Amino acid sequence: MKRIAVVTSGGDVPGLNAAIRAVTRSALAYGVQVIGVHRGYEGLIAGEFTEMTSRDVGGILRKGGTILGTSRSERFMTAEGRRMAKERLEQAGIEGLVVIGGNGTLAGAYQLYKLGVPLVGVPKTIDNDQYGTDTAIGVDTALNTIAEAVGRVKDTASSHRRAFLIEVMGRRCGYLALASGIICGAEMVLIPERPASPDDVARRIIEASHIGKAHCIIIVAEGWPPGTRALKEHLLTNHVDEGFDVREVVLGHVQRGGTPTAFDRLLATRMGVRAVESLLDGSGIGHMVGLHGGQLSLVPLEVATSQQKPLSAEMLRIAEMLCR
Repeated sequence: MKRIAVVTSGGDVPGLNAAIRAVTRSALAYGVQVIGVHRGYEGLIAGEFTEMTSRDVGGILRKGGTILGTSRSERFMTAEGRRMAKERLEQAGIEGLVVIGGNGTLAGAYQLYKLGVPLVGVPKTIDNDQYGTDTAIGVDTALNTIAEAVGRVKDTASSHRRAFLIEVMGRRCGYLALASGIICGAEMVLIPERPASPDDVARRIIEASHIGKAHCIIIVAEGWPPGTRALKEHLLTNHVDEGFDVREVVLGHVQRGGTPTAFDRLLATRMGVRAVESLLDGSGIGHMVGLHGGQLSLVPLEVATSQQKPLSAEMLRIAEMLCR
């Protein structure tokens, strides 16, 4: 291969620029031209390509976001959209593709691979819901961001004797809530995978008040039913005099931004280089770069995109014991 491209698609996470830098500079080191695809899969369909130089990726290692931009493309979800994307790559003389994205992006990459496009996937997601890897680019930074935010909330919660419902990202996967609940010492964690009623939460808050706690922190995954807002309304309506004033905090997109941690920078760099090397030697085509026990491996995209990643039984057990 003499010309490859790199694309970031789906939601942004900290560490994407580190991965782009690694892909670009490692490919150039092998004498391969690198093309940056702007605006994710939408830009791939539109042919929004720019040649990347070493200077283009200088100084981006510590920056959040993605210099290439990203999008959630409805057109790429169609067979016609993917056909157009393949044509654009062929017209530009691009012989291989590095796709950096989450489970939706990698599922799309697998469909593009089945059309005959040589490509390698690199996992990124703050939800840590990508099957086939212990963790992904962005997870560590998001957890650090949450830990700092919860620590600040705890300070004010203790001063005013309040219970805080702190919502973190995770529509279908409760990893962020589970992990942040453990590392932040929350009194309860609410996740989609473990049913709990508003009355269960009320009992936990009452228990915290009765044993003399100065605050009560409940970490809520955004995908937990019935939702943070409904939970707050239930508590205020039915348990208004139970010892704590109840407040709600939604951390939102702050979890996606910021300078990536050292761990995420190193992970993104390692995965980016491995993606390029395995694309050039052919061993990674149709695969995703994964991390297992600290070592990088290649996981078939067919496997990585067809199974759901389970939560750690150990972490669930720890949260059950300690988040009280």
